[in-house]
Amino acid sequence: MPPTASKKRPDRVPHITVGHFYANHAEKLGLRLEGASRGLNRLIREPTINRPGLALCGFFNYFAVKRIQVLGAAELSYLKSLKATILRDRLRALFSKNMPCLVVARNAPVPEALLAAAAEFEMPVFRTSMITMKFINAATILLELDFSPHCSEHGSMVDILGVGTLIRGASGIGKSECVLGLIERGYSLVSDDITHFRSVEGRDLVGANDSFARHHMEVRGIGIINIASMFGVGAVRTEKRLDFVVTLKDWHELEEVDRIGLDREHYEILGIKVPHVTVPVKTGRDLARLVEVAVMNQKLKDMGENSAVEFNQKLLHMISERRSR
Repeated sequence: MPPTASKKRPDRVPHITVGHFYANHAEKLGLRLEGASRGLNRLIREPTINRPGLALCGFFNYFAVKRIQVLGAAELSYLKSLKATILRDRLRALFSKNMPCLVVARNAPVPEALLAAAAEFEMPVFRTSMITMKFINAATILLELDFSPHCSEHGSMVDILGVGTLIRGASGIGKSECVLGLIERGYSLVSDDITHFRSVEGRDLVGANDSFARHHMEVRGIGIINIASMFGVGAVRTEKRLDFVVTLKDWHELEEVDRIGLDREHYEILGIKVPHVTVPVKTGRDLARLVEVAVMNQKLKDMGENSAVEFNQKLLHMISERRSR
């Protein structure tokens, strides 16, 4: 039977606040708030950047008001060429459009008229040391991550041989013991029990842990343990691309156990299908070793070598030869 796929639909973030953007990306983008802290609760509704060149000339048709606005050398040079009264009117007209915020690139001095107009409309103004195009490229990538579809899955994620593996199954099936066994073999824990996923450009899934419980695991009968402290910092990761899903299931609950592995199953998260295998759980089985072998077998399949297909072809060839005798 095919695995039960995740029913979670892509849930793209509709907006983020300017404060969220600043708090999370100020260091990466070299942002510094100019003037008083105000308007940080304004909403960014589109994950891209706009240069308001035409808007500064008074043309607001098709103005991308939902985006972060950035002023580069060209826009600043144009503003300097305006008379004081015209400059004030143009800036007031721009800020009246209720855009999220304004960023001045190249660490250029912010005109006093701009700061005065921004204060009047409680508009956040930032300055960055990055050149305009580099800021636009870097900020767009970060915004895409902020706006990307996301969901959470019950299961622990481990980096095994570079393969991001989600280990899922019913409560008490042995996920924690399996993960501990893999960590002892030198692999890295990404998340325990709950894994948060985000879709990257609709192609890849990136799994991450909860920042509050980062590097910790719950082991029944023992309690909460710190993996980084016990096994070293190499035993933990903050995030990893998802490449493989393993479902642990009680042997008695399976109507039929796949003994050859010809059928390739997939598990769907956020509309993206990931290779999947079901491992029967039975007393005495070394689950960590079985998951490790399943991952190595998946790596071979990704490299174009499928042991089950090769075995089946040899078997059919042998049967064909015997019939022809």
